Amino acid sequence: MTDVTFESLGVAEPILRALAAENYTIPTPIQTKAIPALLSGRDLLGIAQTGTGKTAAFGIPLLQKLSIGHVPPQPKQAKALILAPTRELAVQIEESLRTYGKFLNLKMTVILGGVNQNTQVKNMAKGVDILVATPGRLLDLVQQKFVRLDAVETFIVDEADRMLDMGFIRDVRKLVAFIPKKRQSMLFSATMPEDIAKLVHEMMNQPERIEVAPQGKTADRVEQKLYFVPMAQKRQLLSELLKDAAMNRVIVFTRTKHGANRVAEHLARTGVVAEAIHGNKSQNARQRALDMFKTGKARVLVATDIAARGIDVDNISHVVNFELPNEPESYVHRIGRTARAGGEGIAISFCDSSERTYLRDIERLTRMKIEPVAHDLPELTAEQKAQQEEPRRPHGHNRGGKPGGHKPHGGGHREAANADPHAPKKRNGSRAHWNRGRDKQRGTAA
Repeated sequence: MTDVTFESLGVAEPILRALAAENYTIPTPIQTKAIPALLSGRDLLGIAQTGTGKTAAFGIPLLQKLSIGHVPPQPKQAKALILAPTRELAVQIEESLRTYGKFLNLKMTVILGGVNQNTQVKNMAKGVDILVATPGRLLDLVQQKFVRLDAVETFIVDEADRMLDMGFIRDVRKLVAFIPKKRQSMLFSATMPEDIAKLVHEMMNQPERIEVAPQGKTADRVEQKLYFVPMAQKRQLLSELLKDAAMNRVIVFTRTKHGANRVAEHLARTGVVAEAIHGNKSQNARQRALDMFKTGKARVLVATDIAARGIDVDNISHVVNFELPNEPESYVHRIGRTARAGGEGIAISFCDSSERTYLRDIERLTRMKIEPVAHDLPELTAEQKAQQEEPRRPHGHNRGGKPGGHKPHGGGHREAANADPHAPKKRNGSRAHWNRGRDKQRGTAA
């Protein structure tokens, strides 16, 4: 299939010109299969790992369809709707569509949370050809009647399984109810859990199914390395590895937001320009960090899994799993940030003794053994050994307060410790609301 070109797939001249300007000449496998099916008007279900070129696979046929006999949109309407789970992915889809469609006279905009809605409302006032959105904010604006979906002819859901993970599927179903039944629909997902299969059945009409890689398969051209290293020495090992100039554009993944900040701060202290990106940052701060990384001003981007499917940056040399993910599928998405669309890359994973179970789950999912590499870090110091032996809060809990207990709803541990021991104990706040009426009837304090 090496003789396949975008022209032979039926792509129109203005789009071919835009692709040539970006040196996009040979379609990826998903593009080769999807573009003809979508140009013919079929619904499409794409099962594809990250980094396979999905945006162009659905974006090129969409642009071509909208440009033929173009009729300007009506106020507040969108002719095509693309839903993405994260703000970064939504922004990058829209940027890609602008690139592919730069010789077409099509209007497009992005709607996402985390920023003031006024600009988005203003952008929608005259209507757009293509609307890229995250589900929550879009549903808000539809319910406020700032956006109408009654003219949508093409509906696309990208990273559907991530939508499920992030709790967006209910919002997606609500949005589908606003869209005309007569439409072309596309859904892309790396995996196919039962809830996504139900969504496919609900929103699609005899879709053509395209699967370009087995589920759980890691990117073919990613060289994978593993270091067994105590948690207390991980930052030290990362600094040692970054002495290699070949690590010129690196994403470091942590499990928690706090962990991402600490790693970025550590790197900054050692003279490495690093930016952190996670859900606690404002949209503007996240976009600024991403722009610094894209332009090469920041060598390292430290990210949580929210960014694993939202970062589409070319020529990422290395991905470092500073902490292994507790969901093995996330490993596949993380390392797929490198070796994109046929390129090559290296994925390095750090594993301490508490993460061996995660490693076994990853190897089971990917059906491959990751060979460990020796490092020459010195033995742990007494201080590091003590740090290793400190009881750690179970992964995934980040509620504040001290390990082993959640912060009380009405105040911190200090307030609780200083309280009058003879004061009557309050139940309000620690009892479920449906019990409080019962408490009153019994004459207890509520």
